[in-house]
Amino acid sequence: MITPTLDLEHELAGQGYDLIVGFDEVGRGALAGPVMVGCAAIWAQNIQNTIVPPGVADSKMLTEHRREAIFDELTDWAASWAVGEASNAEIDEWGIAYALGVAALRALSRVERQLDRLPASVGAILDGPSDYITKALNTFDAPEVPVPAEVTCRVKGDQHCATVATAAVIAKVTRDRLMVSIAGSDAQYAPYEWKKNKGYGSAAHRAAIAEYGPTSLHRTSWHLV
Repeated sequence: MITPTLDLEHELAGQGYDLIVGFDEVGRGALAGPVMVGCAAIWAQNIQNTIVPPGVADSKMLTEHRREAIFDELTDWAASWAVGEASNAEIDEWGIAYALGVAALRALSRVERQLDRLPASVGAILDGPSDYITKALNTFDAPEVPVPAEVTCRVKGDQHCATVATAAVIAKVTRDRLMVSIAGSDAQYAPYEWKKNKGYGSAAHRAAIAEYGPTSLHRTSWHLV
């Protein structure tokens, strides 16, 4: 298993950014529930003395039990963290790329407002090849972000960058907990087995959609069956 480092975070700190944030998404491919983007921040001034928490890794490489076990350690490690979301209705209205951008900006806005002071500048690392964050900045649906981030995209950033890996685990645990909670909140959701599949397109989930139809939490603009 690849161990994430702070190498790219060090590079951004060396370029003069005051706050370094990592972003990663979860739920992009799900059929039901929100998409979420996690954001984890560290101060550049502290990076020389920052040690990556043991066990941090790409959330997809960790078991559900392991993600839960390190969740509190990761949230304590970050100077600030947040998870932004876009609902299934927003995904249907806006499309997934713009929904991800708004969700990421919601997370960043919360991260900055939770800090003891606003950063002078923000350098961001986004997992993947496409900068959907900057595209959504200053649009009608996006929140106001006190200090916009300069985004660097890194393919497989969740495997290589500690802030991104941290954001990935935080987002994954947060969304999984939400889907399990929703699944248990109403008997109508039982056939879709969200406690197991977290809204993704398992065979049982698709079969339930075919039999019972979509719920108000499904992404009806998607090919569901």
